[in-house]
Parts: sequence; structure tokens; C-alpha cells
Amino acid sequence: MAAQKIKSMNDLEQFQQDLLSRRQEYKARVLICATGCRALGAQGVAGKFRERLQSLSLEKQVPVVETGCIGICALAPVMLIEPYEYLYGGVSIEDIDEIISTTIQNGKAIERLTVTQDGKSVPGIKNVGFYKKQTRLVLENCGRIDPRKIEDALERGAYLSAVRAITEKKPQQIIDEVTESGLRGRGGAGFPTGVKWNFCRKSEGQEKYLICNADEGDPGAFMDRALLEGDPHRVIEGMIVAAYAIGAGQGFIYVRAEYPIAVEHINIALEQARALGLLGDDIAGTGFGFDIEVRMGAGAFVCGEETALIASLEGRRGMPNARPPFPAQSGYMEKPTTINNVETLANIPLIVKHGAQWYNQIGTAKSKGTKIFALAGQVNNTGLVEVPMGATLREIVFDIGGGIPEGRKFKAAQMGGPSGGCIPAQYLDSEIDYDSVQQLGAIMGSGGLIVMDENTCMVDVARYFLEFVQSESCGKCTLCRVGTKKMLDILSSICEGTAELKNLESLETLGQNIKNGSLCGLGQTAPNPVLSTISNFRDEYIEHIKDKKCLAGVCQALLRYEIIAECTGCGACLRVCPVEAITGEKKETHIIDQEKCIKCGQCFKVCKFEAVTR
Repeated sequence: MAAQKIKSMNDLEQFQQDLLSRRQEYKARVLICATGCRALGAQGVAGKFRERLQSLSLEKQVPVVETGCIGICALAPVMLIEPYEYLYGGVSIEDIDEIISTTIQNGKAIERLTVTQDGKSVPGIKNVGFYKKQTRLVLENCGRIDPRKIEDALERGAYLSAVRAITEKKPQQIIDEVTESGLRGRGGAGFPTGVKWNFCRKSEGQEKYLICNADEGDPGAFMDRALLEGDPHRVIEGMIVAAYAIGAGQGFIYVRAEYPIAVEHINIALEQARALGLLGDDIAGTGFGFDIEVRMGAGAFVCGEETALIASLEGRRGMPNARPPFPAQSGYMEKPTTINNVETLANIPLIVKHGAQWYNQIGTAKSKGTKIFALAGQVNNTGLVEVPMGATLREIVFDIGGGIPEGRKFKAAQMGGPSGGCIPAQYLDSEIDYDSVQQLGAIMGSGGLIVMDENTCMVDVARYFLEFVQSESCGKCTLCRVGTKKMLDILSSICEGTAELKNLESLETLGQNIKNGSLCGLGQTAPNPVLSTISNFRDEYIEHIKDKKCLAGVCQALLRYEIIAECTGCGACLRVCPVEAITGEKKETHIIDQEKCIKCGQCFKVCKFEAVTR
């Protein structure tokens, strides 16, 4: 840390230059993801790596940096070696000596640790298919810096955009530039960010607030978490610019308590920024004062909605309110308030640095910039992905994600979490942006992207997401509270084989009524997973209702395991049956007692002769 506070743009630029000159002292840098990869022992690898380097007197020449998410979570623990740009996956303590002797000391790649494509080793990160079609702008520092050291962020230009904006531009100029850039809110609704800021700035009153919404609640989504964990200073910088633009002196980061690493890193970053004079009463000697407080939520999904979030922030029960008035008019403590999500704010330093025209050239006509997706589910390369708006689902799932495991067929992708919908295979080549996704019956959401293969039951998927939404409903409006419960009851009866075809019509009618009459956006989008699966996979619903079959083999109540003539009598199924429901002599066709069978599917999995049907 610097001995004195930064009091001008010159101080900040000089500090950055001093840090850059220090980089020349390093022979190499070992970057290890220590956030998501922590669960698989990444911190232990980092600690042992430092010990080994110290024993060789190399610790000053080769720093080991514990970073945020590098991106390709499927290879965890992940390591990147600079300046060679070798990306290693599945690294363990046993690999350390070989990495030091082969890569650190001789600059050669270790093939067995590098990513493989088509059976061949790919040593350079830029050559890896997962990264080739990405445009990592917002994520450019994630996996490249220690998020607990402000020096790492400053070396890569942190806070330069914020100080430059405050010293060189008027608030309205910044708002106009953000508006011209075409940036839309990355939290799900896609509302123009500059327009939202302008509403707040023009609202009456001197006291205004800025809130960073980090209450990321969609199952499978971790974009905002990764940004706070891996590059917290970028989010803080975006908040400083936003606060200056709207005239706010106080900001909040509302983050769910289930994100302990993100909470830890953002609090460290705030303390370090204050210590250097980059946050607080007089930011970098500009005369503008702004500070940020972290508030933790209890994990209620509904608190991702703006008015419910504000209620929670004020100490009240997190329930949405009717609008107007909008938060820009009367928000936190009834003062004008702007709420942006983490990814939205992380885009701001880029716009200030490069300009609106530069940003406007990325993406589609109505959706500008890049979008971060959390790629999960039945896909080979799970992880954090950043692509230009307008990238196709095929590019994300197959070119970046590496396709479906074991050569299975792509069936659908769930976008937008519980508020989103399922996009089927016929739309693999459709552009992904705010407007096109809505036309396909889904929403962009915060960026969760769950891939499903041919073995997925779409009725069960709809039931899962609706069950989540129903349990998370705040209960304020009847349509959401009662309507989602009624829909869930119908879906459960379909999965259990007790529904009738007329129930399918009731399901659609209920869904439309809930969409049209719910109070908040979460209630209005709650039926999306059900309605989109009925629209795109209606035949599966009919199979469940009419034929009493679940061809994916997921809905247990509809399964009936039987052994057919192809049985060789090997006894494999008999041995794994946990309830002794299978009988038969050796080399003779076995039989399943349907009254004893618990439909666990073990017999189906172990049969090598496809003699067990369901």
C-alpha cells in the first residue's frame, strides 16, 4: 500500500506506473483460482507452491497469486502461468515440482495438465476453444489479479476511469454517454441504464442513494458472485461513476449472506480504497465524496426485485410495492434511488475509458456490449462465459462449452432462471439478446444458462423451477401465492400419472392469469418455465398424461422396469437390486416383481445387454 493517500489524477497515474515497473522483476506468475476452485483444494495447492518456491529461493521472482474465477470451472482446480499463458487443469500438490522444473524454469508446457481438444494438448489459453470465441471485457481482470490486493487492480488501471470522469466531465455528460452507449441493465429486465440514471438525477431532493443489487438468486447463476470475488474494485469504480452522475453521496451493496467469499473480498476492497483516498469524503482530491456500505440479505429470492430489496435494506420484510412511485422518485428512505446490478456497474469503467461509440459497436442493434453467462448443466466445459450480445446458443454451448457429454443430443437450454424459459434445439442458431430471447419465450435474466440433453424430462424441469418460485413467493398477492401453488399441484399430478388432458388447459390458463395479474416482475414471470415447455415440448406433457410414460426415465411414478428376452441371465441386475425384487436362475431370463420394485433404476444402469426396459 502507498504511504500517502492519492490526491490527484497524477498521483494515481504515477502509482500505476510504479506498480507496472515492479512487474519487470518477476520471472513468472502463478495464478490459481482460489474462489470456486477452493472446494477442490486450490488454496492447499497455492500454499504448498509458495513453500516449494521459498525452498528454492524463487519466491520473489515467482509470486503465487490466489485469484478469482479464471473461467473454465470444469477443469478445477485451474492454474494459469504467466507470461507463457499455459492453462493447467486438475492441478494437485503432486504436480508442483514438475510445474516448477518444466514450466517455471524452462518455459515448457506440461501436456498432461493442459487442456485437450480433439485428443490434442492445447498449451496456450488463447488457443483453448473455451476462450477463443469469448470477448472478455468485464471479466478481463478476473483470474488475473489478487482481489484482496488493491495494487493488483491499480496496476491494471482501476479507478482511472472514475477519477477522470469526475475531473473532466459533468454529471449530465456521463449520463448522456452511458445512454448513448446503449448499456441495458444486466439484472434481467434490460432497462436502459442511462435513462434510469437520468430519472434519478432529475428527481427533486438533495439526498440520493445508489444501490448495487448483488442478490443473485437464480439456481445455477454465479456471474455477480464471481465479479465481486474476482474483481471487486471494478464494481466499486462503477459505483463511484454512477454516484457522481446521479448525485448520490451514499451507496449500498446488497449481497446475499450465502456469498461469504464475495462479502469478504468486497469489504477488503472497500477498506483499501478508503485507505488510499479512492473512496470517502474527497475521492482522489476531486472534491466529490461518496462511500459504500455492505448489507447482507438472508437469501430471499424476491429481494432481487427492486422495491422488495429496498424494504429489506430498510429493515422491513422483503415484499414488493406497487409502482409508481418508482425508486428513482422515492426509494431508500423515500429518497431518489438508483439500483443497478453488479454486472451493469462493472460495465461503466469500460464505457468511460473507451467511449460510448466504442461500446456501441459491440453487440446487436438493440442490445449493446457483452453478456456474462454461467454455463452449467449437461455441457462439457462448465464455467463463466462472456460473449458479445448476439452470439448464438450454438456458439455458447458447442464452440465454447464443448458440446454435450458422451455425444448425447442437445435438447434445450434454460435461460433466465426460474423467471425464464426453455429454448429448444430448433433455435440453436438464433441470436441471444434481450429482444430475441423474449420472442422465444424466455428472458435474458441475470445470465444463468443451464444446458439439458436428451435424457432430460421437460415436465420435471418445469416442476422444479415452479417449485422454487412457489416456495420463494413472498405471498403478498393472491395470484402469485395461490396461483403458483395450483400450478405446482397440477404439474405434480402430471409427473405422478394422475392428471387428465383438461388439466393441461388449466395449467396454461393459470399461467397467463398469473403473468397478467401479479404485482411484481417475479410473479409476472413465474409461469415462464411452464408455459415455454408446454409451447415447445407439448408432446412430452401429453405422453405423461395420456400414455402415462416419461421417456426420459425421470418421473419415477411413471416408470415400469421390465426384463425382456434379450436377458442372458448374467445376474448383474439381481445383485444390485436393493429390495430383492429381481429373481431368476443363471443363464435364464430374470423377472422383476413390480410390487417390490422401488424404481431406483439400478438394474437399467448395470445391464450390458439392453435387456431391461422402462
